[in-house]
Amino acid sequence: QVQLVESGGGLVQAGGSLRLACAASGRTFTVAWFRQAPGKERAFAAFVSKSGAITHYADSVKGRFTISRDNAKNTVYLQINSLKPEDTAVYYCAARNVPFSGSYPVGQAWYAYWGQGTQVTVSS
Repeated sequence: QVQLVESGGGLVQAGGSLRLACAASGRTFTVAWFRQAPGKERAFAAFVSKSGAITHYADSVKGRFTISRDNAKNTVYLQINSLKPEDTAVYYCAARNVPFSGSYPVGQAWYAYWGQGTQVTVSS
């Protein structure tokens, strides 16, 4: 069983930055960040492979979001720069303790473990 705990959310002005963290209690392979904006469905943002060598981003966040991981700390990070009001959402960490193969795992159903989420609010 894997437990995921997100942190680092908060209220920030547009143009600012945040670094979210996802701390895992167990072994994880692929880890992703999803986000759910008010009134919208949860959507994929980014994922990172176990080694950190492979990353993939949703088109909407490319160039502003950077996902990384520190396996020694069993933690995955999401650096968010140039925040926009439309980035306001609950950000969720998701993981699975098997490696992916084939196409990038961008669907929610692929992930077995989820955190409780951390709120990011961007003011204009």
